[in-house]
Amino acid sequence: MSGLEEQRGVLAAKFGAILPHLDERQRRLLIGAEAQSLGHGGIRAVARAAGVREARVSAGIRELASGEAPLGRIRRPGGGRKRVVDLNPAVRKALLTLVEPDVRGDPMSPLRWTTKSTRKLAEELARQGHRICADTVGDLLREEGFSLQSNAKTLEGKQHPDRDAQFHYLNAQARNHQDSGAPVISVDTKKKELVGPFKNNGREWEPRGEPVRVDTHDFPDRELGKAVPYGIYDVAANAGWVNVGTDHDTAAFAVESIRRWWNSAGRAIYPTAGRLLITADAGGSNGYRTRTWKTELAQFAAESGLTITVCHLPPGTSKWNRIEHRLFSHITMNWRGRPLTSHEVIVESIAATTTKTGLTVHAELDTNPYPTGIQVSDDEIAALPITRHRFHGDWNYTLHPRHPLDVTAINSASDHAPADRPHGLTRRSLQDPELTGMTRQQFCELIDALTPALEVQREHVLRTRRGHERLVAPGTGAKAKLTPADRVLVTVLHLRKLATMDLLGQLFGVTAMTISRAKQEVHPLLEAQGHPISTSTARFRTPADVATFLAPDPAKTKVKKTS
Repeated sequence: MSGLEEQRGVLAAKFGAILPHLDERQRRLLIGAEAQSLGHGGIRAVARAAGVREARVSAGIRELASGEAPLGRIRRPGGGRKRVVDLNPAVRKALLTLVEPDVRGDPMSPLRWTTKSTRKLAEELARQGHRICADTVGDLLREEGFSLQSNAKTLEGKQHPDRDAQFHYLNAQARNHQDSGAPVISVDTKKKELVGPFKNNGREWEPRGEPVRVDTHDFPDRELGKAVPYGIYDVAANAGWVNVGTDHDTAAFAVESIRRWWNSAGRAIYPTAGRLLITADAGGSNGYRTRTWKTELAQFAAESGLTITVCHLPPGTSKWNRIEHRLFSHITMNWRGRPLTSHEVIVESIAATTTKTGLTVHAELDTNPYPTGIQVSDDEIAALPITRHRFHGDWNYTLHPRHPLDVTAINSASDHAPADRPHGLTRRSLQDPELTGMTRQQFCELIDALTPALEVQREHVLRTRRGHERLVAPGTGAKAKLTPADRVLVTVLHLRKLATMDLLGQLFGVTAMTISRAKQEVHPLLEAQGHPISTSTARFRTPADVATFLAPDPAKTKVKKTS
C-alpha cells in the first residue's frame, strides 16, 4: 500500500468515528482544518476520505479563514439540498447503461466507441434529460464499484495442444546436457534500436530543467541506421554475449553470432564439450521453419565438431525464453533514458550491464553484410546431417558434424525394399505403430473393413467414367497405382500430419496428385465408419527422416548371451 493510500485510510477511519457526533458546521470546520494541515492536494484527499464533495471542504476552509463565531444552531435532520440521485433515481440506471453497454445496457450506446470520461457521460445524461455534473458522475461510478483502470495483458490467445509437453521435453534436454557438462544457451534477437539522438524510454538523473535534447521525430538516420543486437545467454554460467549487427536480422547473422560466442567464450568455458543445446523462439531468424537457419547451423556443426541440438519454444511463448528476463531486460534497464547516439554507445552500454546475481555481458560490433532473400532448395535440406526427434521433430532436431550412419542397413534381409521405395523403406516398415498410431493388428482390421467399400467405390467411379457397365472381366486393364491397403496407409499417414503429400509420393513411388486422390477416397469412409485418426507429434521432411525415425536405438538393443 502506498503512503497516500495509507494516509487516506487513516483519515477515513478518523472521520467515520468523529463526524457522526458533530453538527453540519462543525463537520465543515473539521474537514477544512484537516485539508489545511495536509497542504497541496489536501482538499481532494479529505473529500474522498470523508465521502463529501470538494466544494464542501473548501467551504470549511473559508469559514475557518473568516473567523466567524459559532451560529448556535443545528440544521434540522434531513435539511439541505438533496442529492441528484435521490431526486432522480433513474439517473443511476441511465449511467450504468452508458458505461456497460455490452453487459447490461444498450449495445447501440452513443458512447460505445468514445472515451467515457465523466464530462462526456454528464453531457450524454443531460441530453437524455438528467441534470447532473461531472463530479457527481464520478461519485456515482465509485459507489457502483468503478475505478479508472488500464488494460491488463493476461490473455495469451489460443495455445498449442503440445505446449506444456514441449516445455517438459525442452527442460529434460537441458538437464541432460547440463548434467554431462555440455553448454545450454538461450538465443534471440533483441528489439532493433535506432542509432542517433532519439528518445529512449526511461528517466536518468540530470540537472533540473536541463533534460537531454533529442529529435522530435523518430526517422532513422540514413548513415547510422539501426542496431540489431543478437544475444546468447549461457544458462549455467549466467553470462551474456551480444553481437550488435548493423545490417539485416537473418539466419546467417544469428548463426554467426553463435559462432562468435563459441570461438571467443564458449570453447574456453567448455573445453571438453562435444555437443551444444540451443533453445530458441519458434519464429524470427532462428525459427523452426527457417531453412537457412538449419543449413547455417549444419555448417557451424561441421566447423566446430559439435553435435548441435535445437529445441524451439512453442509458438506464442517467446516471452518465456530465458534470455528475455535473464539478459535483455537488464540491458534495457541499464540504458534507459539514454539516447543511443552511436554503435559504440550501444556496445559499451550492453557490456556494462551487470546484476547483483552475478550476470556478466560481453558485446561486440558486427559490421558484416547479411543479405536477405537466400533460397534453400529441397535437395539441400534433404542432404543435411539432421536427425529429427521422435517428439515434435519440427521443433526438436539435432545437427551432426557429419552424416549419421546409413540407416538402410537396419532392414533385415527378408524385408528387401523394391526399387521404387527409397532409403530401404517398405510397406511393412511404413505400417509401424509409431507411424500409424495403432497396432499392426488394428491396422489390418482397418484395411479389411475399408477394402470392400473402396472396391465398390472404385467400380462406381469407373462406371461413371465409361458411361456404361463393365464389358470385360474384373482384374483386366490398367492396374491401380496404389493397392487398397496402400491407399488406406497413405491416408492415415497424412491425417496424422507426419508428412506432406509430396513426401508420401516419394515413399510410395507415385505423384502427390495420386496421394491426394487416395485421401479423397479413403477419408470419407473413415469418417463414415467412425475411425478417428489422432495427430502425431513427429514431422518428416525427407525419406531419410522417416528411416532415421524407424531405426532401432542401439543402446536399447538387447544382445542374447551365449553359454
